[in-house]
Amino acid sequence: MILVLGKGITKEETEKLKEMLRSEGNIVKEIAGVEERVLGIVGKSCKEGSYYESLPGVERAVPISKPYKLVSREFHPAGSVIKVGDVAIGGDRLVVMAGPCGVESRKTTMEIARQVRRHGAVLFRGGAFKPRTSPYAFQGMGEEGLKILSEVREETGLGIVTEMTSPGQADLMMKYVDVVQIGARNMQNFELLKSVGRIGKPVLLKRGLCATIEEWLMSAEYILSEGNDQVILCERGIRTFERYTRNTLDLTAVPVIKKLTHLPIIVDPSHATGIRAKVSPMGRAAIAAGADGLIVEVHTEPDKALSDGPQSLYPHQFEQLMRELYVIAPVVGKQVDYAYLDKAEIMKPRPGGNKAPAKVVYSGVPGSFSHKACLQFFGSEVPLDNCSSFKEVFDAVDNEQAAFGVVPVENSLTGSIHENYDLLLDRDLKIAGEVILRIKHNLMGQSDARIEDVERVYSHPQAFQQCREFLANHPKWDLVTDKDTGSAIQRIKESGNPKEAAIGEGAVPIAGMAVLKEGIESNPRNFTRFVVISRNQPLPGPKNKSSMIYSVSDKPGALFETLRIFAANSINIVKIESRPIHSRPWVYMFYVDLEIDIAEEGNKHILDELVDKTEFFKFLGSYNKGAQENP
Repeated sequence: MILVLGKGITKEETEKLKEMLRSEGNIVKEIAGVEERVLGIVGKSCKEGSYYESLPGVERAVPISKPYKLVSREFHPAGSVIKVGDVAIGGDRLVVMAGPCGVESRKTTMEIARQVRRHGAVLFRGGAFKPRTSPYAFQGMGEEGLKILSEVREETGLGIVTEMTSPGQADLMMKYVDVVQIGARNMQNFELLKSVGRIGKPVLLKRGLCATIEEWLMSAEYILSEGNDQVILCERGIRTFERYTRNTLDLTAVPVIKKLTHLPIIVDPSHATGIRAKVSPMGRAAIAAGADGLIVEVHTEPDKALSDGPQSLYPHQFEQLMRELYVIAPVVGKQVDYAYLDKAEIMKPRPGGNKAPAKVVYSGVPGSFSHKACLQFFGSEVPLDNCSSFKEVFDAVDNEQAAFGVVPVENSLTGSIHENYDLLLDRDLKIAGEVILRIKHNLMGQSDARIEDVERVYSHPQAFQQCREFLANHPKWDLVTDKDTGSAIQRIKESGNPKEAAIGEGAVPIAGMAVLKEGIESNPRNFTRFVVISRNQPLPGPKNKSSMIYSVSDKPGALFETLRIFAANSINIVKIESRPIHSRPWVYMFYVDLEIDIAEEGNKHILDELVDKTEFFKFLGSYNKGAQENP
């Protein structure tokens, strides 16, 4: 049952109501992410809605129609994000768990861990207890295997995912493990589910071999009913009549799960296919379908693996899969972050010291594209603060009020955002990273509005340009500029006028708002490049792109001389643009992006040559390029 509370109810009255409901044997949770104050209650003694509506402070009661209550979207409309140390599953960054099927030896396990960590995995999977079809097959190393997994975490920083096969292993799980896996064969081992519900650690719940989606969600309900809501669902293929692959990967489960439950879902293409060559294609398909991540088996010597060698990727195959996911992820609104764990470490607060606070600033309001870029680059745990303009972002970073700022610099449809290029010239700041966002625009309006009745539309000027073909079909609409798309959506929500609409993503659910028309940008290949600016804070990870600004003398061939340096050193120029110098009419600066870490020691001679051939030179930084291309 969902109880919507009255607007005037106090915190004390709410706590008293919750206490009374618990005394009747109910599980009570206050639901976040909606505008009204809402309580979700589940229990064996739930009464009729009229009873709850008679309670002080309850405005209305809405029954939950699904047999699973705690895991349903009705109970918890916003998607859940499960935290495993510094890793967030269900957020804006893809989470890939990788490692061998079973822990076989310390040497092999550590070698695999170092490889998958290098190529972008953020959690390490490995079985210490292995339930096998044959009693004579390798059953795992038990506690000795768990000790090896602990060493992996200590050396690499990777959180540990391993399977629990009986309630008697609970103490070992508490001691050694970060995520407890419940395998497909144990999905309906209800005593085991209750046990992992009580120990309180994040749980990876695999779908049973022949389980329906509803049976799978009912198993998750067992865990949540014991008080543990940190559940990650894992689709790993189901048994069908088809025997070519080990199982049949049910990718339709991904969007179905996203609709039915707030719990995140990852996909296991290794167990789903059982064939090494099929793992990467199915992994790519899973992300395209909307999965929050993958769990993949990787082994340095699959032919010698004691379990599931034929489906284990070689490290170089895993590396290639991660490169492919890096490209696919932005299309579905996510990112692969190779420096995920390293960023989390440097952004943690440090006692003492005079360094800038580990805070990130952006221009706009929560829910805007700049805000989303921050979340995809830094994650949700980093302190974020919004500014009212791009200049304020640069000021905050320049004055060391923030460690980093995130600003857009160019769009694939409408070109450069010149204000921010000018600010990069004026300020003594560096580019420390970049993130590429796919920009999908929706026409947002009141829940009772019709597109035929719209008279006025609010948005940022760039959004109007990116949707100009759609807007050309509605020439009578009055287009009103706003500072960003998030502010425009908030403006029309507050107005309540069905004749007003806004253009924006609408990624953050807003009560009372509706999508009047989805995907109205002129070209679906609409991407915006954001850069991360910093005064003195470098970011970890590979650096394969450099940016600079320079001017040349006013004589024939002066620009060519600089371009010849790049050609002679086989350096690819990915952007070159001229901008006028404001104080010197008809004199131009050139903004150049290169596919190279030009600050690397071995490239110092290139920098020296450029400085020699230019009248003014400013190095903006070397960093890892965003995800619209292979890293």
